[in-house]
Amino acid sequence: MTDRELFEKNVSILSQDAPFEAERIPCATTSLPSVETLSAIVGLVRELVFPGYFDQRQDQEAMRQYHTGVKLERLCTLLEEQILFALRFLQSDCACMKDMAAEKALRFIDRLPEVKRMLYTDVCAIFDNDPAAHTMSEVIFCYPVVQAMLHYRMAHELHVMDVPVLPRIITEMAHSATGIDIHPGATIGEFFSIDHGTGVVIGETTVIGHHVTLYQGVTLGARSIQGDPLRRDDDTPRHPIIEDRVTIYSNSTLLGRITIGHDTIIGGNVWLTHSVAPHSRLLQSKAQDVSFTDGAGI
Repeated sequence: MTDRELFEKNVSILSQDAPFEAERIPCATTSLPSVETLSAIVGLVRELVFPGYFDQRQDQEAMRQYHTGVKLERLCTLLEEQILFALRFLQSDCACMKDMAAEKALRFIDRLPEVKRMLYTDVCAIFDNDPAAHTMSEVIFCYPVVQAMLHYRMAHELHVMDVPVLPRIITEMAHSATGIDIHPGATIGEFFSIDHGTGVVIGETTVIGHHVTLYQGVTLGARSIQGDPLRRDDDTPRHPIIEDRVTIYSNSTLLGRITIGHDTIIGGNVWLTHSVAPHSRLLQSKAQDVSFTDGAGI
């Protein structure tokens, strides 16, 4: 077989839908959501909730309103298209889907002021919890948790509206960029802060109250389901509940549907699979101080 024949053979194979594609991918012949377009949607939301930070600042109110209107209209158009692709991807196409997509896009636009308000509470919490931050503007520009929370709060709104696929794409974009993995199904209250952030994992059914602070490497996860597999459509809560004013220090792992009572502090490197009462202080056992001579015992 010549090089050209080999090339042409594989072009023919790869340009066709393989049998396993038809079996595993619902509605594989429809247009799929676009990661590039979703990135543009996130960029528009970022400019709308943090005006003047990531776009040209408009000092005149009339110009601000004009540019805001243009961005909102473009956001609605792009989002409606992507929601329609997502609905068609997981369901049989029907005449009502365009109306459903338009309605959900408008609902998202109507939720943007609340998304903005929640994000600014997060910015305040990050600033208040980190003496290394000199201004709130520095937090907005530089802190990866702001990017992660922008993606999460957007994705959570779409998740609540039962928009398929798109919420996970949006949060995974932030996961790739920041190392912070927040499932869009998680419920997170006001004034939420993650210090540093790398390696934080927050599972789908996690519930987090107000004024909660996490440090890097914290996992709010589920216990192993080996031997007792959960169905994918089973919405049984399986991740922790974190009540108000809880601080969890770096590399601690909390698993299962446990409750961490309000005003609790959990120290670093703690492994926890049981509930904790309010006002608790839970720390790792102290390390032993043992002297060694010439490396003996190591």
